Amino acid sequence: MSKIEDVVDSLENKISKVLHKLEVLKQTNAKISEELAIHQQKSIQQQEELSSWIEKYESLKMANSLLGSDDNNRETKLKINTLIRDIDYCITQLSE
Repeated sequence: MSKIEDVVDSLENKISKVLHKLEVLKQTNAKISEELAIHQQKSIQQQEELSSWIEKYESLKMANSLLGSDDNNRETKLKINTLIRDIDYCITQLSE
């Protein structure tokens, strides 16, 4: 019977260790999940900031072209033509 008790004690110890490791892993997983959420939020903020800077850059390019810069003349003309077409379309829709 002593052997059976030793086996049971050994099994209980092993189960206890496994449960402890499981708890540690759950805590680690929760911590990593929190860090992931924080990094995802930072990534979203950086993407929004990047979009804002890209928009500002495009506006600045347009302004430079309108002021006489030859670098982006073609793009400016295309943009103006697109705006004129949009305005013409709106006028046509309003007059119908």
